[in-house]
Amino acid sequence: MQGHATDKMFAGSIPQLYESYLVPLIFEPYATDLVNRLAARSPARVLEVAAGTGVVTRAMASALPDDASIVATDLNQPMLDQAMAIGTARAVHWHQADAMDLPFEDGTFDAVVCQFGVMFFPDKSKAYAEARRVLRQGGLYLFNVWDRIEENEFADTVTTALESLFPNDPPRFMARTPHGYYERRRIEQDLASGGFVASPTFTTVTTRSRAEAPRVPAIAYCQGTPLRSEIEARDSARLGEATDVAAEAIAERFGRSAVDGKLQAHVIAVEK
Repeated sequence: MQGHATDKMFAGSIPQLYESYLVPLIFEPYATDLVNRLAARSPARVLEVAAGTGVVTRAMASALPDDASIVATDLNQPMLDQAMAIGTARAVHWHQADAMDLPFEDGTFDAVVCQFGVMFFPDKSKAYAEARRVLRQGGLYLFNVWDRIEENEFADTVTTALESLFPNDPPRFMARTPHGYYERRRIEQDLASGGFVASPTFTTVTTRSRAEAPRVPAIAYCQGTPLRSEIEARDSARLGEATDVAAEAIAERFGRSAVDGKLQAHVIAVEK
């Protein structure tokens, strides 16, 4: 499954909207889950890749001991700028870096963590090989991926709604990329191609996504993700209309006041 050039573009107003809308809507519960799993290992040196606006970074800074070193990286400097502007409970080392070409020595880290980032890597096996390279022997690679879009109700509703607005060329970013890499066999094969010999563990985590109104998830997905670039590429004047259509579809399915939808993801852990 090949991504599009815009799938990795988190710039302009996207980082701020992403932090304001998507983080509380879908990312915070999984950040807590991931960091709880990590903290149980008591790592001394942690690398985070695809840190985004820092939701996992902030959780690690609060949950891990003060003497644990945290390095947070992302391909998109605007996302890191947003993360740094928010700040963390204690010092974190921030670096702009490509997950497929990490600027760190072999065997540097006890753990490499990635929340909902591996789906965006053009060459996943290469990114996995880099994660393995910078891990010490016995170190942990811990990451999560969204399950298929049908198991994630707001994303599915928005994607379906936009088909009515652009019937000849519907925007498929959400299905193609965030929700396009969930099959266990494929992930296992990519990890093996990246050099991991141990068998990974898979844990499915289901939770709820809640918002005070249907328009909140509509803005989150249509304006706070690269889906925005897809919409604007079709008609730059229709972003507001697309958001309205998505909000109405969410209201019809979940109600016109506070809304509550299913989220589902897989957590994968593998040792070097």
